[in-house]
Amino acid sequence: MRRRVARKIYAATAAMGVAAATGAILSMPSASAAVTGSASGYATQNGGTTGGAGGATVRATTGTQIHEALCDRAASDTPITIEVEGTINHANTAKVSGDSCNTAAGVIELKQISNVTLVGVGSGAVFDQLGIHVRESSNVIIQNVTVQNVKKSGSPTSNGGDAIGMESDVHNVWVDHVDLIASGGESDGYDGLFDLKANTRYVTLSYSTLRNSGRGGLINSSDSDIDSSFVTFHHNLYENIDSRAPLLRGGTAHMYNNYYVSLNESGINSRVGAKAKVDNNYFKDSKDVLGTFYTDLAGYWQVSGNIFDNVTWSSPGDDTNPAGPAPVSNTTVSIPYAYTLDTASCVPDVVTRTAGADTGLKVSDGNCSPQSPDPTTTPTASPTTPEPTEPAGANLSLNAGAGADGTSKASGTSYGNVRDGDLGTSWSPSGTTGAVSVKWGSATTVSSARIREAAGATGAIGTWRLLNADTGAVLKTGSGAGTISFTATSLKKITFEITGATGTPKVAEFETYA
Repeated sequence: MRRRVARKIYAATAAMGVAAATGAILSMPSASAAVTGSASGYATQNGGTTGGAGGATVRATTGTQIHEALCDRAASDTPITIEVEGTINHANTAKVSGDSCNTAAGVIELKQISNVTLVGVGSGAVFDQLGIHVRESSNVIIQNVTVQNVKKSGSPTSNGGDAIGMESDVHNVWVDHVDLIASGGESDGYDGLFDLKANTRYVTLSYSTLRNSGRGGLINSSDSDIDSSFVTFHHNLYENIDSRAPLLRGGTAHMYNNYYVSLNESGINSRVGAKAKVDNNYFKDSKDVLGTFYTDLAGYWQVSGNIFDNVTWSSPGDDTNPAGPAPVSNTTVSIPYAYTLDTASCVPDVVTRTAGADTGLKVSDGNCSPQSPDPTTTPTASPTTPEPTEPAGANLSLNAGAGADGTSKASGTSYGNVRDGDLGTSWSPSGTTGAVSVKWGSATTVSSARIREAAGATGAIGTWRLLNADTGAVLKTGSGAGTISFTATSLKKITFEITGATGTPKVAEFETYA
């Protein structure tokens, strides 16, 4: 049995200056830079997400120009960064035809394409009553834009009422520092702010705001559509949302360091066997923020470090299974990527200061402090210059049973090349940044590493982070190749993450020592 979620009139909309059903245009964000940082969360897996890195950069001030930029490429997978400035609406968004695109009027159509970045610049980018639709596509970045008041009924309509929607075999998408805004619920003509359907995988939504909507978003659209999975939500603000923050039917999702305010009916709704890992979030002035709701098809959750501030809980029933009032885990979820948790108590402050399209693309440093630029491109600690010394002992990377993996690899390179003892072979990321790891089948104590560049690439490695991939802890930050010493640590996997480079990095060997 399902219960229809009550819809509310959003008085907060007027107070925030957000366009109401009349279609008034939201004031544009202030000046901002082009794409910053690198993907996090599940978007780093399955080969990684780099968008249009390495390709041409073009400027668009209309939706038609966005479509033209896609259609003017040599092929549908030719990398491109599209810098967007101004208001994109129905009047300036026409269908454009070409061999490298498949567009439609009335929606920004990222369909059957790959290797694309869409980023707001200058005085800002506002998609007014016009949704962004990603379909049958991969390796896409959407950053620093506002999408507002997209409707599925009434006039005008766009994208089925979803602000950002993904469906039909989509993978590796990073959505970052965006504002997704509605002005009411389903009865007012709106649908979801962030919907993922029909085998959409390896997606991250970070440092974004979702406001004033009946439906925050979902993963999978029905009890028989349960293929979408592996989605990360971190450092987002959900405010004045009735339900679906998000709704999960099947699949795995990771929610950490999000700030949830005024979830009016329900929040994270895990159903139909879904698994949610819920870490260090802050829930305030809300109802039923976690559980299985409006169905008897159970979902699951693993919880740690969350704060529940003035949260109310329903009594269990046939189609209501709240996780509270004292949430405990009923499953375990293994996370394959490195991440650093802010403490939950500081989440309201750090998210309020970093999330959204008008924040200068600031992010948390992992210690509750906003940083600009992104600490994944500039070290958060005092950088160290690798020591020119020769490390002592045996190279643990060559141990029997050791292995290697990473976030992406350029053509002709291999992760395994960093631990084959051969300076003539190497690994390079598919762009200028990326990560490579050495791993062991059992815990191994490591206290130093040596990064050796391939011939002809000396000096290409810029800034980096060395990570304990088991926990996400940062062991050291710095710049350049060489020997790196740190406190002896027992781990199964260590990651060298290149966060800045002057060219194409080529790591010949990633040596590790006790």
